[in-house]
Amino acid sequence: MAQSTLSMRKISEVLRLKHEQGLPERTIAATCGMARSTVQSLLSRCRTAGLGWPLSAKMDEAALHALVYPATPCDNDIVLPDFAAIEKERTKKGVTLLLLRQEYKAVHPNGLQYSAICERIAAFRQTQDVVLRQSYRPGEKLFVDFAGPTLCITDRETGVVKQASIFVAALGYSNYTCALATPGQTTADRLDGQRGVLEFIGGVPEVIVPDNPKALVTKACRYEPDLNPAYQDFARHYQTAVVPARVRKPRDKAKVEGGVLIVERWILARLRHHTFFSVAEANIAIGDLIDELNGRPFKKLPGNRRMRFIEEERARLNPLPATAYEFARWKPARVHLDYHRPRSRGALFRGSAARGPRWPELLVH
Repeated sequence: MAQSTLSMRKISEVLRLKHEQGLPERTIAATCGMARSTVQSLLSRCRTAGLGWPLSAKMDEAALHALVYPATPCDNDIVLPDFAAIEKERTKKGVTLLLLRQEYKAVHPNGLQYSAICERIAAFRQTQDVVLRQSYRPGEKLFVDFAGPTLCITDRETGVVKQASIFVAALGYSNYTCALATPGQTTADRLDGQRGVLEFIGGVPEVIVPDNPKALVTKACRYEPDLNPAYQDFARHYQTAVVPARVRKPRDKAKVEGGVLIVERWILARLRHHTFFSVAEANIAIGDLIDELNGRPFKKLPGNRRMRFIEEERARLNPLPATAYEFARWKPARVHLDYHRPRSRGALFRGSAARGPRWPELLVH
């Protein structure tokens, strides 16, 4: 905020009391009815301007103000930073506002100071939508979910129609979207869909965020959810972490919720009159439309999903393992009573031991 200027009469009175009377600044402030800090600031400005007492008789109020309150550079003389670019850069790991300000001052030494940049950034955020925006680093999170609508798959020989589910995934930073059809929504279908998504983007994010279906999450919990053993095996194979969204909190995975809406409107709606005879055939048609979707320009940002993914996020993904994940079903198994040869002929198991020991969960391909 610009400091208010004092009248010529006030300035003259302060200078007179200081130089003629030799009064202390506190007494001058009480006499003139102003704050002590104002008196100090005024005397400092007069010393900088070389003003003493008495003032020249030819000096008018405009000339006095020009000396005491020299004009400061206005915003038109200052090259302002690109606040949208600053907000974009701050989403990257390790990039702080202080670092961005130093880079800005290196190019524009007479630019805004740190506090002014903070104020302008706050004002810039007020112009955005009034929601809590989640910021994601490139390669940080992948959000996955199933769309509500399905695709009809017709058996070529019998004519029986089955419904194929649509698996949708979206990267948090670039909004790069993938969709594919699966026969159902079983554990195998969900993991096969996630495997296909990772192969589509060509890498592995740090975190995968699903919802809480029983096929993937044995026990839903806000802090310590229990994952299906097959899902844990999937996460170990791809060296990633799985953090399910909270129950009934769709904004925890808002990226894929928006992606599902876009896939329903721009892909499934356009395929509603097509007849597919296999899931693979449906995925070919979906893949063509997904490429078109990722190439559509953003409405409020420069570029598109594919461009932002290729330029800023693809290199941040972890590499895929050498072999693709092979689904395995985990289940408890009981060993038969003749699982080993008895020590002596005619030896029998009796009581509870006759049922055989109960082994931990076994991996069954």
